[in-house]
Amino acid sequence: MRIDLLSLIGILLAFSAILGGNWLEGGHLGSLVNGPAIVIVLGGTVGAILLQTPVPVFLHAMRLAGQVFLMPAHDLRGTIRKLVSWSEMARRNGLLRLEDEVEREMDPFVRKGMRLLVDGSEPGIIRNVLEMELDNQEQAEVLAAKVFEGMGGYSPTIGILGAVMGLIHVMQNLADPSKLGSGIATAFVATIYGVGLANLFLLPFANKLKTLSQRRAQFRELVVEGIVSIAGGENPRNIELKLLGFVSE
Repeated sequence: MRIDLLSLIGILLAFSAILGGNWLEGGHLGSLVNGPAIVIVLGGTVGAILLQTPVPVFLHAMRLAGQVFLMPAHDLRGTIRKLVSWSEMARRNGLLRLEDEVEREMDPFVRKGMRLLVDGSEPGIIRNVLEMELDNQEQAEVLAAKVFEGMGGYSPTIGILGAVMGLIHVMQNLADPSKLGSGIATAFVATIYGVGLANLFLLPFANKLKTLSQRRAQFRELVVEGIVSIAGGENPRNIELKLLGFVSE
């Protein structure tokens, strides 16, 4: 895992720009803090997404959210070197020599492929098993990203709902000027929360998770090709040249 500095810089820059702009216009931080607006927008958004999302998908999305800032590191070139060395080892000493490498491997997907390889499975069977798991994992990751995408769609609308509720409160208390301020504040701040939450957090989170899913899929496809090539007894040099096609300069 490695810290994604761009994500941290992006979120800090977005907050700094909004709060700095508010300060330059003569506003203060307290004017943007409103408890009822927070309850309306957060509660409404989470409630709406829970209504449309199965519990396992929602929980998986919450687990993946941290990867926006703490990304799993997939060293494609390092993985290629590892696969080529395994190929050379298998050609010299046989597939059973890779048994120790299976136990030392940390990545579950790679370990599963290596286990199939050591067990003597046919290349076609190895490819079918690994590609099925690859597709299932990719589908689960896309569904997780859609959770944040859906929240990003609901959040601005819930913010408008909060604004309308604030204005209703204002209209009901026109005769009492002391109660007008809180209603107006809730009306405008709820809209800010809804639009800001969607465009600064939820939609960027969804797009980042989709990008990470594509990177993981690329890594897994590389692993599938490498392990299947080893199972087929291909020349280590040919395996290396083939796998380098997954690496962009």
